[in-house]
Amino acid sequence: MADPSYPIEGQIVLLAGTQASVPLDRLPDLLGKVQTYLRANRATYDREYERISGPREADYVCAESGHWDSIGTKLGLSDRERDAVRRAHATQFERDGRRLDRSEEFETTLEIRDVLAVSSEP
Repeated sequence: MADPSYPIEGQIVLLAGTQASVPLDRLPDLLGKVQTYLRANRATYDREYERISGPREADYVCAESGHWDSIGTKLGLSDRERDAVRRAHATQFERDGRRLDRSEEFETTLEIRDVLAVSSEP
């Protein structure tokens, strides 16, 4: 189950933290910080980017490649922290693609876009 402050499942948080070499106790705070930023900029994301509805409490924003670099810079994230957050969002997107029986489409999207999981709850 996802933490209420961000739409990423716990198993995915563990995997992303391990792969990006970020302390596992640090990653939930990073995901919460990013989610706060994404929610604060939701109107801009709704206006400027394609949106895909997820099967759970997340909607996905399909931004240009490199968008995570921009978010990381704005939020002062290290390269490893940014990579862990990006991995968590991408992995959740892939898992939800399987749930929706749209794996191929979702994987293709990840090849050309950065995907941001935005909580559909306020």
